[in-house]
Parts: sequence; structure tokens; C-alpha cells
Amino acid sequence: MVIEQAKRVLKIEAEAISALIERIDDSFVKAVDLIYSCKGKVVVTGVGKSGLIGQKISSTLASTGTPSFFMHPAEGVHGDLGMLSRGDLVIAISNSGESGEISQILPVVKRMGLPLIAMTGKPGSALAKAGDAVIDISVKEEACPLGLAPTASTTATLAMGDALAVAVLDKRGFEKEDFALLHPGGSLGKRLLLRVSDLMHTGDAVPFVKEDTLMKEALFEITSKRLGVTGVLGADGALTGAITDGDLRRAMEKGIDILHSKASDIMTRNPKRVGSDALAAEALQKMEQHSITSLFVMDGEKVAGILHLHDLLKAGVV
Repeated sequence: MVIEQAKRVLKIEAEAISALIERIDDSFVKAVDLIYSCKGKVVVTGVGKSGLIGQKISSTLASTGTPSFFMHPAEGVHGDLGMLSRGDLVIAISNSGESGEISQILPVVKRMGLPLIAMTGKPGSALAKAGDAVIDISVKEEACPLGLAPTASTTATLAMGDALAVAVLDKRGFEKEDFALLHPGGSLGKRLLLRVSDLMHTGDAVPFVKEDTLMKEALFEITSKRLGVTGVLGADGALTGAITDGDLRRAMEKGIDILHSKASDIMTRNPKRVGSDALAAEALQKMEQHSITSLFVMDGEKVAGILHLHDLLKAGVV
């Protein structure tokens, strides 16, 4: 019984969303144009479950490049209408289209000359008649077996809100980089905003030896800097090679006397590098491509620092 009931709910809600596809019409296009051309804030309002859905729609708009906030209509008639300014746009959500709290704020919205997008399940309602653009969110039936609790209707409203936000996003030409700027704390933001220069080790923290340095000293440099690698510099100070744990193992397998060898005898020439202004995500891609855990960071021809995989892990880029 439980499984059948759950399947019934999902089927009803899926059908409610599917029914919205045929309602993407000129009124929807007008709503998108109104939001796109809004010079102020998009103010979403609704009461009860519609209000909760409205909060999510407002949040989605704000995170995709459309300044928006939610205003509770009951608070609105008690002073919060002062949040509204010339140039704003209002999205009012009411399944019945006759919510008392919504009806009370409509005259103020109209008096201020603010565009109104009505999202309602009753195209003939007072809210629909007041709207500059009307989006039909009606459903055939609620998933609640009593037909009372908002279920399919709220799901449909949320889906239509997502359709609006994404359509506006696309019209704005909103890109990944724009999303990252609004989400600097998320993993995507870190991947798209952090640069190698933000994470690299610099100065004395960068392991270096010269080509004629004995390996016993090079080993000390590798272990003391704790990065599992050291760069090797030529006579002119240019980076000519690198010595990693892997280089040491390969040398031992060949029977080379490591402790009495010079750095130039063990090093791998022309180590992989990355520019200091490169995105951290690019550095990670290069590490994965070459199966390495560190990259020397270059500022032109000069070594500016070193970046280790652990630095990317700590920063949440990986």
C-alpha cells in the first residue's frame, strides 16, 4: 500500500509538470521579457505554501543573475511594502488567485506602476486580472488523497519558477563565471575563481637546488620542504629540471649511487609548469593529465612558486 501510494503521488506530480509544457506561450515570453528588462529588484510574494515556493523562486533568480528578494504579503501590508521601489517588478503567487493578503497589496503595486507577473491556478481570478503577464500553474488534481494539501500545485509552481529563471538566465547570457562570482563559497566558485597564484608556495618554501648539488643535500631539501620534490636550477638560475620521489626510485632501480651523485644526474629535465595567472582548475587538469602531484609556477621565464595537489585539495578545488 505504501509503495503504491508513493508511486501514485509521483505520477500525479509528474503529470502536473508535464501539463505545464503546453502553457509556455506568449504570456510566459512576456513574463521573461519583463524580468529581463527590470531595472530594480524582482520582488516575489505569496502566502502559505505558495510563499515557501516563492522564497525558492526568488533565491533561484538571485543566484542566476537577477536581483530578487521575497516579501511576505502579510508583512507587506504592515509596513514591508516600503521595500518596493520604482523600477521593481512583482511576482505574486496564489493558486486560488484570491488570497486576501495578496489582494491587499495589489492596489499599492498598481499605484506604484510596478509590472506584475501573476502565477495562479485560476486564470479568471482577481490576481490574474491584475497581472501584466499571467502564468497558469493550475493542476488537474492534488497528490494529496484528500485533495486538500498543496502538493502537485506547489510542485508545478516550483517547476514553472525554474523555467522562468532559466529562460531569463539564458536571455542574459549568464555564464559559469557569472555563477561562480555569486557562489564564491561553493566548489564551482573555487574552481572558476581561484588562481594558481592564490594557492602556490613562494619564497623560502619553494624547494631548489643547483645542478651540481650533491644528492644528499638535495634529499635534505626534498624532505625539509615536505613537497616530495625539488626544482633544479642551472647556472643562469633558470629551472632546468626537478627531482621527485619517483626519480629517486628509478635511479635506485638502475643501481645508481644516489648519495654520491649530483642533482643533474638524477633529475627529470623540463619539468611540467603552469603560469601564475592560470586557474587552479587548469593546474589540476594538468596534474591529472601527466599523473603528477606538483607543478612549478612560472611568471614569464622566472619561477614564482610551486603548487602541490594537497594545496588544491585543501582549497576545495578537487
